[in-house]
Amino acid sequence: MFTGIITGVGRIAAIDDLGSSRQHGKRLTVSAPAGYLDDVGLGDSIALNGACMTVTSMDANASRFTIDISAESLDKTAGLDRPGAVNLEKALRPQDRLGGHLVSGHVDGVGTVLKMEAVGESWELRILAPQALGKYLAYKGSITVNGVSLTVNAVADTREGTELSINLIPHTVQNTALHALQPGTRVNLEIDLIARYVERMLSAGKTIA
Repeated sequence: MFTGIITGVGRIAAIDDLGSSRQHGKRLTVSAPAGYLDDVGLGDSIALNGACMTVTSMDANASRFTIDISAESLDKTAGLDRPGAVNLEKALRPQDRLGGHLVSGHVDGVGTVLKMEAVGESWELRILAPQALGKYLAYKGSITVNGVSLTVNAVADTREGTELSINLIPHTVQNTALHALQPGTRVNLEIDLIARYVERMLSAGKTIA
């Protein structure tokens, strides 16, 4: 489990094939901020842009780690198939504060950035989410974008999908990889766990005509 509060910005430094076919995944080498891996061990979970991954190795200086990502995960996520900055969050411990909201690290869909524009001291981030996720998104509800716990300021259903508007405070822009977003960028989305269960409770027992 995670909280959506980013604890570091790393960088995918290298990508290696795990096999020769399209069914094979990749091994990512990720550089981490100084000291970030001091309390991390092999087999620990770290979310990369909101996708929960397992640490498979670390270098002697504890400045880089590797994860193996399957072809299926690569197909269902964005931003993990090329070098670049990634948001990092270590798995939640029982004694940790829940600063964001409960996040599983399982990407529910990939959205597309429609707008990333300064508004006063903040930024407006507008995203087109897949239509299937629309029923889980609500005004003042929670959404995870590339691993960052955020609050939905406006939501509207369209023929193309569901548009959501989010306000980003300067701290979030400065301390995550969201500052690099621009129109057309694909982002990982995870819906709120509570919304998921509410939808299931409301639909349970209903038969399809």
